[in-house]
Formats: sequence, C-alpha cells, structure tokens
Amino acid sequence: MSLSKDLLFLIRQFCHEEKLQKTAHMLEQETGFFFDMNYLEELVINGKWDEAETYISGFTAVEDNQYSVKMYFEIRKQKFFEALDKDDVALAVDILLKDLKIFAPSNAELYKEMTLLLTMDDFRNHHSLSSYGDAISARRQIMDEIRLLVEANPHFHRKLESPQIENSRLRRLINQSLNWQHIQCTYPQSEPQIQTLFFDHKCSGEPKGQNPLPSQALSASLTTLSGKSIVCPSESRIYVGTHSLGHHTNPVTMEGVKGSGNASQISRSTLLHKMVPQRSIPMQRQHLKFRLPADFPNTVERCMDMNSSPSSMDFHPAKDSTLLVGNCIGDVEVWDISSEVKLFGNAFMIWNREAISMLLLNDLDKDPHMSVNRVLWSPDGSVFGVAYSKNIVQLYSYHVNANYAEKQLEIDAHVGAVNDLAFSLPHHQLLVITCGDDMSIRVWDTKSGSKHYTFEGHSAPVYSICPHVKEDIHLLLSTSTNGEIKAWLFENMGARVAYDAPGNSCMRMAYGADGKRLFSCGTNKDGESFMVEWNETEGYITRFYHGLSKPSAGVVQFSTSRNQFLVAGDEHLIKVWDMDNAQVLNVVDADGGLPETPYVCFNKQGSLLATFADENKIKILANDVGCQLLQKSKFKSFDSTGYLSESLQKLGIGPSPTSPGVTVQDKSVPMEAKMKPQVPLELSKALNSQKCSKILQVSFCKSLRLPSEVKTNKICRLAYTNACNGILALAADGIHLLWRWLENEFNFFQATTNHAPQSLQPRKAFLMINDLADNNFESISPCFALSKNDSYLLSASGKMVSLFNTMTFKRMRSCLRSPPAASCMAFYPPDNNIAAIGMDDSTIVIYNLRRNEAINKLNGHSKRITGLAFSTTLKVLVSSGVDTQIIVWDFNTWEKKQSTSLQISNGWSPSKTSETAVQFHQDQKHFLAVHETQLAIYETTSLRRVNQWMIGDFCARISYATLSCDDQLVYVVMRDGIVMILAASDLSPRFELDPSVYLPPTLSCCVHPTVVAAHPQKPNQFALGLTDGGVVVIDPPEPKRTWTSFS
Repeated sequence: MSLSKDLLFLIRQFCHEEKLQKTAHMLEQETGFFFDMNYLEELVINGKWDEAETYISGFTAVEDNQYSVKMYFEIRKQKFFEALDKDDVALAVDILLKDLKIFAPSNAELYKEMTLLLTMDDFRNHHSLSSYGDAISARRQIMDEIRLLVEANPHFHRKLESPQIENSRLRRLINQSLNWQHIQCTYPQSEPQIQTLFFDHKCSGEPKGQNPLPSQALSASLTTLSGKSIVCPSESRIYVGTHSLGHHTNPVTMEGVKGSGNASQISRSTLLHKMVPQRSIPMQRQHLKFRLPADFPNTVERCMDMNSSPSSMDFHPAKDSTLLVGNCIGDVEVWDISSEVKLFGNAFMIWNREAISMLLLNDLDKDPHMSVNRVLWSPDGSVFGVAYSKNIVQLYSYHVNANYAEKQLEIDAHVGAVNDLAFSLPHHQLLVITCGDDMSIRVWDTKSGSKHYTFEGHSAPVYSICPHVKEDIHLLLSTSTNGEIKAWLFENMGARVAYDAPGNSCMRMAYGADGKRLFSCGTNKDGESFMVEWNETEGYITRFYHGLSKPSAGVVQFSTSRNQFLVAGDEHLIKVWDMDNAQVLNVVDADGGLPETPYVCFNKQGSLLATFADENKIKILANDVGCQLLQKSKFKSFDSTGYLSESLQKLGIGPSPTSPGVTVQDKSVPMEAKMKPQVPLELSKALNSQKCSKILQVSFCKSLRLPSEVKTNKICRLAYTNACNGILALAADGIHLLWRWLENEFNFFQATTNHAPQSLQPRKAFLMINDLADNNFESISPCFALSKNDSYLLSASGKMVSLFNTMTFKRMRSCLRSPPAASCMAFYPPDNNIAAIGMDDSTIVIYNLRRNEAINKLNGHSKRITGLAFSTTLKVLVSSGVDTQIIVWDFNTWEKKQSTSLQISNGWSPSKTSETAVQFHQDQKHFLAVHETQLAIYETTSLRRVNQWMIGDFCARISYATLSCDDQLVYVVMRDGIVMILAASDLSPRFELDPSVYLPPTLSCCVHPTVVAAHPQKPNQFALGLTDGGVVVIDPPEPKRTWTSFS
C-alpha cells in the first residue's frame, strides 16, 4: 500500500515543530488529507471569514451537499451580521449581494428578511435576533454548529483524526537512515561530517592503523544546537541529543574541538538544527556496552490508576508490596500493588480545629485546597506521616498484622508549607522531624506531639531533611531551596556543618542501604541538575554522576537501591547509574508515558521500582524476585478478613466480591484484569456515621465547562432556569452570568453536555451586577431567586436587593437598603410579585415587589437567615438559619406553627460562611436540611427527622447540597472539592467524584467547586460553580446514562 499519506502527516508534524503553521495548513488544504478543526475554530473566533472559507474550500464546495450549503451560509450570515453591528452598511450590502445571493433561490423569504435588516437601526430589534449578544459569543455559537456540520459531512469522513505520532518522527527516521548508511561505510569515521541530505552519507579516506569492521565502528553523535558533541556507545549509531547514554569512549568536548579548529565544521553538521529528545530504544538497548544487571527491576508489571495526580510515595519497610501514596488534592492512600487494591484512603481534613491556629483556619475557610508534599513510613512501618502544603503534619498508626490505619497525631508544625518529614529513634523514642517554608526544622514526639527541638539558621525555605545515626550519635542533614546544606545534632541547637550544594541546587539527600555512603540529587534555578556522592565528614564531593539533562523542567528526584544502584527521573526516562561509576549505566523508559522528571522510589529489597506516569498513573517495575513477590502477594491478598479494621468487622462489613470503583481502563489490559475487589479501610476512630455504605469512586464522566468572556471570581449561587434551557450563576463580586441552550436541529431547548450554550451577555457589556457591601465581600451571603417564568431575578450581595429583567438585563427596582442585608430569598408561589427575604439580623421580610413595600416581618430566629422554602401543598414556609433552628410558618397568616433544632455535635461553632439550607421534596411534605456537618430529611407537619447523615471526622465539611429532580439522589459538594452523590432514601454515600474527573489537570489541583445545582428534568445531570468563576455541567458517561448504573 502507498505510504504517501503517512509521509504527508510526517511533513505536517515537521512544519508544526518548526513553527511553520501556515505552511502546514496550506499543505492540509491543497492535499485534503487532514482537516484541522482547531485551526478552523481559531479562524472563526478571530473573525477571519475569508481565510476560513478558503480553508474549507480545499475539502468541499458550497454546492456539494446540504451540510456544505449550511456551513457556508452560517459563515457568510455571521459575516453579514457583524457588518451590520459595526454600522458598515456598504460592506453589509456587498456581502448580501455577492456572498449571500447564491442562497436566495433555495430560500427567498429568508433572503428578503435579511435584506430588511439593512433598514433597521439595530438588527436585534428583529424578533428572531433579540437574543443576539456580542460578536465573540455569536462566533462561538456558529463554531459549535459548524463543528457538527463538518462531522456529519461525508466529504470530511476519515479526515478529522490525526494519527498518534511520536515527537520528531521524521527526524528520527532520517537519523536511522544516516545511522544505517554510516554502518555501511568501508572506513567509518569517529566524527562523521554530515553536510547534506541530498546524497547518501559515505565516510571518505582511510583511518590510521587497523581498519575496524563496520559493525564494530565507533560513531559520534551529531552536534546539537547547544554545540556539545558526545561520543556514543561502541555499537555504531548516530544519535542527536545532549548526552550519550552509553559508555563514553574518548569523549569529545567543545573545548577540544575549538583547539583543533574543527568547531565550525562540526556545528555545520547539526542535523536539521534541532535536538531530538533522548529515549531508550528497545532494539538497540541490547547492544549497549553497559547492560542492566538481571536483578535490576526494569519490567513493567503493574500500572495503577490513581484518579488524582500523585505527589509523593514510599514503600513499606517490611511489606514490600504495600505502597503509601499522597496526591495533589490532599488525599493519602495505602495500596497493595500486587492486587492493585487501595487498602486505605482518606481525604484531608482538620482533625481538631481547637488545636489549629486561627490564621490557618481562616485561610482554609477561604481556600480549602490542600496538597500532599511528602509521605513517609517510620523505620518499622508502624506509623506513617503526611506533610501538607499548608502548616499541617498528620501521623497515622498502621496496624501491620490487621492491616488498618487510625489517626494518631495532628501537628500545626510550620507557618506555610511543610516541605519534608522524616523519622528518627534517639534513645529508642520515635520522633518525627519536619521542615518548612518558615526556614525552620522542628522535632516532635510522635505520641504526645510535644516539640523537642527547633533548628534555625537557614536563609531560605528548608526543602528536605535526612536523619542519620553514626557511632550512636543522631544527626540531621538539611537542605534549603537556595542550596544551603547544614548538619545538626539533636543535643546541639546550632548547625555543626554548613556548606553549599553543587550549583546552589534545591536537592534531596539520601544514604545507601548500609548507611555509609551519602548521595544527593537536585536542580538549581537555571534548570541545571546535579547528582553527586559526598564525603560527609569533610563536606566535599567525591564523585559527580554524569548524564542529567539541562535544562530540567523540575527538581530531579532520585532513589538508591542495595548499595549498588542510583536512579533518577529525567527526560521522560529512568536513568540508572552504578554507584561506583560516574557514567550512566543504562536507561529505562517503562514502556513510555513518563512525565519529564518522574518521581522514582525503590522498595527496601530493591526488587520493585515505582515511578509516576502520565494520566495520574503509577507504574511498578520488577525484577524476577519482584515478579514472584507480586504473584505471591496477589494470591494471599484476600484469603481472610485481615484487611478489615476491627470496627468494620464488628459492623459485619466484609470484602465485596464485586468492583467498588469505576476506572478508566488501560487499553493494553483486559477490563476483567482491572476489576479487582477493593476493600476500603476506613479510620476506626472516624466511623461516627450510623451507616457504613460502600462509596464508589467515579473516574470518568461527561463534563462541559460553560464559555464566558466575563472575568469573575468564586461562584456563590447557581441555579437552572425553570424552562431547563439555561443556567444562572452569581459570583462573589456581584456579577450574574446567564447561559442558554438554543433550539436547533441538534438540540431542543435543553441543557446538555453535548454542546456549549450561548453566554447571554448584552451588547456593550451591560451586566446584571449587584451593589456590594462596603466591607469585605468574603463575609457576606450572596443570594438570588428566579421567578417561575424565568423573566425576573431577585438578587442581593450584601447591600440593596435588586430586581432584574433577565430578558433585557436591566435593573427594574432596588429595595431594602442595608443594614440589615438580605441573606436568602424565595418567591411566594401563589403570587410572584411577593417574595420572602431572609435578613442577616435574623428576621424574614415578606415584601410586595410591585407595590415596593414590606407587608410583614417574621421573628423567631436568633441569627442570620440562610434558608427559605415554600410548600404549596401544605401552604407553609420553612426557614432555617445559622442558629440551626428550623421554623415552619403558615404562609396565609404568616404565623409561626412549630420549630425544631438540628442535632449538632458538641464543639461546633458557626463561622462567617456557615449556613443551613432547606429544600422541599417533590411531594412537598418532606424537606432536606443541609448543614456543614450533616444532611437531614424531615417530615414537615411534625418536624420529625426521618433520616440523617453526619459527616463525623472522616471527610471535610459540606459546602452545598441539593436534591435531584426525581428525589432519588442528593448531590453534595464538600469543602475539599470532592463531589459526593448520596441515595436520598437513606442518605447513604454512594459515589464520589474528584475534581480531576471533570477538570483538566491544570485546574483540578487549584480549582474546586463551591455550589451545586440539579437539572429540573434530568435527574442525573448537575452543575457546579467553581472557585475561579467557572461553571461546569456534568453527566454520567454516555454508555452509563445514570449514576446508579455504576453500582
């Protein structure tokens, strides 16, 4: 078969890599082999209509089929509208006569309507164009339609997907060809001069001395853009890169080249003037002079999905197949890697708020995001520690035989991030050592939490610590981000030794297994990495290890094994050194898919090597001993209930025979191999809930982030329109955002994740904005209510209450000047001219909006009103407040009927953001009460509590919750960003969604949801308001259709 199409794709890739984008798109257009939808979108969004038509014309003509006609018409129609919007009548007439005339015969009436638009002052006055917003929003809408038309058009079939091609594939093929040509040379030179690609390469002249065979010739790597020339392994190959990964025989340096006068010649031989990234080539690895020993773990045996991006890991010192993992959203997990089962998992939360500084509590209330900086086992594996990105260190006791964990100690250790932790055993007393951004090192008792020592002296944040015992003397090495290294004695508060890291690099230090040799590895601010061996006594470097790249994207991490190997994650590879040899021994690519500087970690025996991989994965590499260990452990993993904590056994919870989680499967692994039984190990001290249900971690869903040109901050309130075709959001800065899905051939006025809605922002950016309170808006309670016909919006953000027309975005009226400020509101069902407005002075005002007057004031609460809900069946209003009271009012007489209080755990005290919300079931006889510590369902007439779910201590507090439209599910947003889905019948947690499931990696670590809204007609769809001002709509994956199908 012809490979011409493959060659076109390679040429296209080369053009993009050389920043020749215009050339690449001309190639696409002229050959028609690939249609770049992203390029078309860029042209449409930027209003480059002629270029967009020219590009499309390479694939289809306007008269080819109905899809092509519609596509060209939409582009030219938008071009016409924008000319009218700019009041450029001459251009609009020209477009009408030249571009749109071709469509007149098939739709004469439409052409006449467009002609009439020329006579209007504003074409938006036409009834069909009243919702037309600004040009950018319209272009996005047009692009959504064009995308669907392109996908349906047969002229574009098999032209929309580009094959997966490794980077610089064309260069690599050329290099392989040159390498083959060089091997065929009769007299291969050690420094081949590649002057051109127009002719085959051939070394000329005879070498001095004996002629080697071509297969034994030593060939030099081609000089890279940096000017470095490195000699490759003795097996002949030409390789473009900054370093050779084999044995360096007679290395050639730039200094030597300059001295010989050959620098200019070698620089001209740079192939294609661009470096090709290094990678290990399996077919050539067997010919490297230094082969990996058979006992080095280099075979990928496991690839585990972590759901969230891992940030630190550590193998158990005694149980070689047990791996401790921390991630970027604050979760800590213990995994049995043989069976790929998560034995224990816990999201971050404060265990004892009274022992935590108010500064940290206030910070967490504003931004609860927390990531794990370091996890580590104690020397005997009975305790593990977790260092977080804000102040906190938490210790868990781990019962090895019973295989469960429980909370042991929480320490408010530092001001700012805790960058590292370590354990030490002076005088047979287990201590935990921490270091942080406050430039200090502190030593704590792991039982009582008392502080034993504080070491100060670094002039920058302390990055890592390394305890050591020498001749029964316990000492501590520490490094800071500016490259300072200090040594401390526990009995001496001052630094005993101080010296600088190579290149002032930010690095970690580690001893070999016998504790006699000290190594370090790190990277400085210029991206230059160093791995060295130290003479710890004298403080000088005894060996530099070569082969790390420059520059590096992050701090290079390393690990040691059995007094023999050093490994470092660099250039998407695992590089391996023998401790006694400065040159790279070999490289391992772990079947590809590694990040640029992957985290690496050996188990104690050195039989397993764990490394971070792309897409939130951890790969486990093993040698023969490790493979046997994994198989042996796999068969023993679930032959008893030993993996269950004692408290779970008492409750009768046993191992589940089915999969409790849904994960995105690795294509290379059969699905049944991934569906392992998972036994969750909850904290035995944290099972305060009366229900122990199996919580399934959902790892895939359909999501759509709604487009918006308006920059706002945190979304505080969110609601679907009653017509189900729109979403309304209120941000903390008082700005309202409104989206509507328009009717077309692909959608029928329904909110959907299949395509984006139109962001309704009126012309000249007349936004609906509330008046803000003079004080900090962080302390106010923004609120709104939408009328039944979606035409009117009542809203407040700490100052006056505003009534907006959602069709025109105009403010119709303002009322109820603060103080007191409105804190919640609801329209009165029998008459939308009346609203109940809860105030922050604990009163409820019944207000007639038409007459602009208060008709009643209800008193009964003692603190801010935060929830209001009407029942038309029972003719009552239910109110709730920060005082945790729930009151039922007769909405005909406005008299108080009865009241109750939520059952709150001892020690709870309200914060500025504390709320209690209420929402009626469809039966209008039961309602859901939402408090930051619990959910509860009440029967309205008797205020009898039917069901309750207390969060206890095992998860973060509740931020917001709402019922699904069929009352079968409760969608709950936790303050740590987790979304939980509960069964409404018994309020049992059923499903859990991490932000990484519905947000891209760049956002999931720093953005989390604050509020949730349920679709009025689709019980499985909900929307989330985010801390960055965004809104995302979420559906179950298409094959599933419902959340309950996951179970």
